[in-house]
Amino acid sequence: MTFADKILFFLKSLQLNIGLPHEVEVMNPFKDNAAAMQICTQFYKKYYSDDIQRRMIMGINPGRHGGGITGIPFTDPIRLKKECGIDNHWQPKQELSSVFVYNVINAFGGPDKFYSNFYITAVSPLGFTKHGKNLNYYDDKILQNSIKEFVVGCMNLQLKFGIDREVAFCLGDGKNYKYLSKLNEEQKFFDKIIPLPHPRFIMQYKLKKKEEYIQSYLEKLQ
Repeated sequence: MTFADKILFFLKSLQLNIGLPHEVEVMNPFKDNAAAMQICTQFYKKYYSDDIQRRMIMGINPGRHGGGITGIPFTDPIRLKKECGIDNHWQPKQELSSVFVYNVINAFGGPDKFYSNFYITAVSPLGFTKHGKNLNYYDDKILQNSIKEFVVGCMNLQLKFGIDREVAFCLGDGKNYKYLSKLNEEQKFFDKIIPLPHPRFIMQYKLKKKEEYIQSYLEKLQ
């Protein structure tokens, strides 16, 4: 099986069979949206049809306008078509995090080069909403505690894709990094995890310094 085959098998099998906190809903585009699985197949076959070892980059959990729609982390419908050349019929909604991530990808050398070196996922590969808005897993302690087994199981499955366990990267240098670091101490996923400021934080609060953050990303990812 290629790296792509392993990813697609994993995505098709994703399900969260736990009781969720009141008014919290899970987003599973691989079950809820047939188009997402078709698009993911195109994307991963395009960039991962090999057995090259890659380093893992982990976000928090998919958002409503990016991975929650397309199934591809930090890739909104606009970036999917414009940067990856994959047509889709979703409304061209923009996700700020996706904009920054593809700024980094292009500065690195473009999608082909970037994705041959890295695999992007999330601490929780499935996203959550509450009252119709994005919910980070760590903003609800009941949710955070209840998904631990799911998170560990997903991580162990993904490590079998062909992941370099010497070093990984965490998008979010606050609560996401704190949670992931503690989990890594327990589970020994990686020798080292390097935190990076979250793309949304940069786009929302540090936009004037975006180019500096892009360079910082490149220095740490090299």
